[in-house]
Amino acid sequence: MTGIDLSSALEGREHAAEVERLLNREWRMLIGGELRAASDRSTFASTDPFSLQPIADVPDGTPEDVDAAVAAADAARTGWRETPALERAALVLEFADLVEEHADDLALLDAIDAGSPIVNARFDVQIALQQMRMFAGLALEMKGQTIPASNGLHITVREPVGVVAKIWPYNHPLMFFCRIAAPLVAGNTVVAKPPQTAPLSPLALAELAARVFPPGVVNVVVGSDAEVPDRIVRHPAVRRIGFIGSEPTGRRIQRAAAESAVKHVTLELGGKNAMVVFPDSDLDEAAAGAVNGMNFTWSGQSCGSTSRLLVHRDIHDALVERVVALVEARRQDDPLSEASQQGTMIDRGQYEKSLDYIGVAQAAGARVVTGGGRPVGERFGDGLFVAPTVLTGVTPESRIGQEEVFGPVLSVIPFETEAEAVRIANGVDYGLTASVWTKDIDRALRVARAFEAGFVWVNGSSAHYPNVPYGGVKGSGVGGKEECLEELLSYTEEKVINLV
Repeated sequence: MTGIDLSSALEGREHAAEVERLLNREWRMLIGGELRAASDRSTFASTDPFSLQPIADVPDGTPEDVDAAVAAADAARTGWRETPALERAALVLEFADLVEEHADDLALLDAIDAGSPIVNARFDVQIALQQMRMFAGLALEMKGQTIPASNGLHITVREPVGVVAKIWPYNHPLMFFCRIAAPLVAGNTVVAKPPQTAPLSPLALAELAARVFPPGVVNVVVGSDAEVPDRIVRHPAVRRIGFIGSEPTGRRIQRAAAESAVKHVTLELGGKNAMVVFPDSDLDEAAAGAVNGMNFTWSGQSCGSTSRLLVHRDIHDALVERVVALVEARRQDDPLSEASQQGTMIDRGQYEKSLDYIGVAQAAGARVVTGGGRPVGERFGDGLFVAPTVLTGVTPESRIGQEEVFGPVLSVIPFETEAEAVRIANGVDYGLTASVWTKDIDRALRVARAFEAGFVWVNGSSAHYPNVPYGGVKGSGVGGKEECLEELLSYTEEKVINLV
């Protein structure tokens, strides 16, 4: 059991007894079907971003652990590949049922470890279950085709790639872990690298996976620095890499993968996404959409957040007034509180980055109309809270108008014409999501088509939908869409067989 004193981290908090029960244990990685410590027995501390206290000693994986995990995955891949698709899908469904059985515990781990409000963490579990069951249900859609190229028979078949690496960030630790479903259903074995800043729910999921999948099919290695993911990406036996995270890290992964071998790499990266509101919009609905689209629930730590609110000058002040009222009505609190609608930043680095960007914006002439710093009150304790912030007077070319904050900072930018709005929306290096608000269907479709973005809402924001392709363009990603059949197929290779 853990030797960490949890009393100072949990005293007086909701769900304290349940969380103490969950944390009072040894944490282990999963390699070759065995739950084990790091090869050199080293650990690192996972810290609660609310209390700032250590809550777990986590195995600090080594390159040797990566080699062992990849070797286990490579040894298991033939047997898993030859397992019929429906049987693979059945095991993914069994894993999903096990996750659902432990849903409350897993959500509590994300709340204490990642600072996600408990209500929101439970929602992540439900999305994870939906996605796993969707991919299992798509198992028989991995179809080939027949091509009448001659009097012979020309057919294609889809086959698994082999060993797949999955690497993801801290904003959805549990949900992104469960995206191993796509490569598993496709017949691949997996080496998963959870975020070092929020590793606990993934390590708990690794224990559940060990109860379902054959040894080596799922392997989980966590490490405190870049050495572990770099070793995974460069390993010659890893043929396919699926990464979710920041654009700079994505470029490093592309470079490292290319330096080691020819590999299929998909990147779902950051965003500086625009929501454009025209004067004919329902302002109450648009204001709610702006707040929802900013993902304040995750403290703005979401690559899909519509963090640039482009508003026609005629309605600028009226819409800002509505947005501010909605933002100020939200309750920011301890992530373990059932009343909390916004938790903490993940760590001090992200906390200070958000505050620094607010300062940079003000120095460039932007005005804070709400938020702008750490909230004041006893309930915030020592937690890494940044108040939901709305800035006006932002110019498109400023740093705050161009760079991803990954924090709860919404920048309002005025425009006068449709062409200007599109120019501003497209005037960043990113292209993940975008949103347009108008009652004019012709303008809605025209602007939606003009956006340089991979996922667009009309009179909506934030929501994802089952089997609807999600992904970005430009600096927001490459390699294919996710959360859909295309993601499943991306973990296969097409082979052509000619019978002549």
